[in-house]
Amino acid sequence: MRLDGKIVLVTGSSSGIGSAIALGCARVGADVAVTYRANRAGAERTAREIRGHGRRAEVLQVDVSQGEQIDALAAALQERFGRVDAWINNAGADILTGAGGRLSRLDKLDRVLAVDLRGTILASWAAVEMMGERGGAIINVSWDHISLGMKGENPILYSVAKGGIASFSKSLAREVAPGIRVNILAPGFIETAFGEQADTAWYRDVAERTPLQRWGRPDDLVGAAIFLASDASSFITGQTIMVNGGMVM
Repeated sequence: MRLDGKIVLVTGSSSGIGSAIALGCARVGADVAVTYRANRAGAERTAREIRGHGRRAEVLQVDVSQGEQIDALAAALQERFGRVDAWINNAGADILTGAGGRLSRLDKLDRVLAVDLRGTILASWAAVEMMGERGGAIINVSWDHISLGMKGENPILYSVAKGGIASFSKSLAREVAPGIRVNILAPGFIETAFGEQADTAWYRDVAERTPLQRWGRPDDLVGAAIFLASDASSFITGQTIMVNGGMVM
């Protein structure tokens, strides 16, 4: 699969899954808009690697929970690239590690609703407006466990936001067809900062309960993202691809 000549935007691409997807798209021919909220150094690092593959990269700052910033992002994207062919909404709130993990339950809820759910909705609307009649692909990042459920404060909070993303995306897919396709990427347990800080015994238990016997890596999301952004998925919309080693089927 190739993305030659396509313009791809990936929100939250300064590290982790977003950075891996941005780099993967560049490796198969796309020019990429890299976005960040606070980690500019990480975004610039991602952009340098993209340019190392001979592709164009532009670094744009945005807090997706702020509607006016999403409007500014779309305007900057139009100015610098003239269009967008695939818009990948990956940015999400961290309520698991660092200061985010110490927030109250209510503050965590407010954060995931503002960033993950509202941010995805507003950014998707901006993508639709920008794509217009030319069409394109929108990919929204959800979570595999919304269809199964998981106990615990953080999983419950994530299920609210990520479940909303999946439901919204399916309805949007019907609304904007046939010109624009909207699909859902649903990661499972992926070795980002959360996995790196996980309790050793629990980490091992997750791997043992996964049919493919390991945690995922950010690079494991790349192939599915490229497929959904490419013409190879031209007859696919409103669908969910779970990248989780078989933990949820």
